[in-house]
Amino acid sequence: MTFREELLILLKARYPIIYIVTIEEDRLEHNIRKILSNKTPKKIYIWDFIDGYRKNPILEGFAKRNPLGALEFIELINSKTPSIFILKDFKIFLKDILISRKLRNLIQLLKIQPKTIILVDSQIQIPSDLRDNITVLLFPLPTSREIKEEIKRLTKKLELRGRLPPRVLEKIIQACQGLSLQRIRRVLGKSLAISKRIDQTSIALILEEKRQIINQTELLEFWSVKEKLKNIGGAYNLKKWLKNRADTFSEQALNYGLITPKGVLLIGMQGSGKSLIAKAVAYEWRLPLLRLDVGRLFGGLVGESESRVRQMIIIAESLAPCVLWVDEIDKAFSESEQNLDGGTTNRVLSTFITWLSEKTCPVFVIATANDIHCLPVEILRKGRFDEIFFLGIPDLRERHTIFEVHLKRFRPDTWYKFDIQKLGLNSHRFSGAEIEQTIIDAMYYAFSEKREFTTNDILLAINQTVPILDIDPMRTELIQSWTSSGRIRLA
Repeated sequence: MTFREELLILLKARYPIIYIVTIEEDRLEHNIRKILSNKTPKKIYIWDFIDGYRKNPILEGFAKRNPLGALEFIELINSKTPSIFILKDFKIFLKDILISRKLRNLIQLLKIQPKTIILVDSQIQIPSDLRDNITVLLFPLPTSREIKEEIKRLTKKLELRGRLPPRVLEKIIQACQGLSLQRIRRVLGKSLAISKRIDQTSIALILEEKRQIINQTELLEFWSVKEKLKNIGGAYNLKKWLKNRADTFSEQALNYGLITPKGVLLIGMQGSGKSLIAKAVAYEWRLPLLRLDVGRLFGGLVGESESRVRQMIIIAESLAPCVLWVDEIDKAFSESEQNLDGGTTNRVLSTFITWLSEKTCPVFVIATANDIHCLPVEILRKGRFDEIFFLGIPDLRERHTIFEVHLKRFRPDTWYKFDIQKLGLNSHRFSGAEIEQTIIDAMYYAFSEKREFTTNDILLAINQTVPILDIDPMRTELIQSWTSSGRIRLA
């Protein structure tokens, strides 16, 4: 049900007090007037603490700095005219016994008179004695259609030359989703100030604006990424799976009837490239990457952890479409932790996995885990993620690719001089991170002797490295049994 439909139903059903959560007061006011324009005529009164009642020549400034007076006015206004009273900045006064009592007294009057109170605020704070009388309604951020209309209005108003290609326009709209209309106008104005146009280059500015929002939350991190899937050695099945879903967040996919993918769980040894893949997916799909350190969700106060999970979900969904990278999920939700914190971990886990199953917003979740033994069975159940992939130790062909990728990065002009075949044969059971480190160690050897590093230097580093698989060979037994049974796919 849309916001418009839900608001009209609540007004028609004579709900006395509606609490609308939004940071966009002006846009909400515009939408309420637009929604009611073709319906039964209603008088709209707007009050805030500083200016009192405004936009009414007779009552301009009435009840300034007087929230009790604002409620008394509702009681005195002509009851024959259907009226809506939009009260801003009111959450702080709800704890006052005078305001709370006055509201409860007013409710009896509103039941028989065509009046509705709408409280507007950015956060929900309702005292327990009023919760049964107030209905909460979330005012969503601008839709893709609203963003498209705003971009067209702006380009027409400024008489910008040239027409945005449909593909570029769609990418800009996609990047703007999750921003308020005011922020969209500001960031597009910034783009015009810099380059005197709105085009592909505007997307970077929009993503930077989103970074500012994320940095204020202290729950999520906004990551800038430049990694590419083609520069990741191995994981051919996973990369093919991701490639087939690269355009599923587009408008064409929506029109086709495609359901946006939920996400993947990546399991593997340290250094197998799980984090790198999360970054590469965000880069390849041109989506913002949000990193969640699950440890940040847990607070010291009762109920604080569950509140942080809900806040994280709201932030992620408001910035959709996006990639949510949940790093080392096994450490936060390990079964041993669930028995030591009075049930907090269980409640946080329950809220999180319910969202994974039920979410409809285009948030692609990439969760990574090192130890499958620590993961609760609830996370592994089908329906939480689209697929579970195991990133194992690279085979010979994959090791060749990994050596080539890193040597091209460190020595783009002379990488072909290294004996990649020999390096691949001698690095059996090495992970991708361990292969990279052998090259770095070789560079240190050669630099200390003031010469260029060679294949022999890398071979020396390989011989001095003990792969983690040799240190902890039992770690992969359960994963191997699950992959052979088909419960987990090999990446």
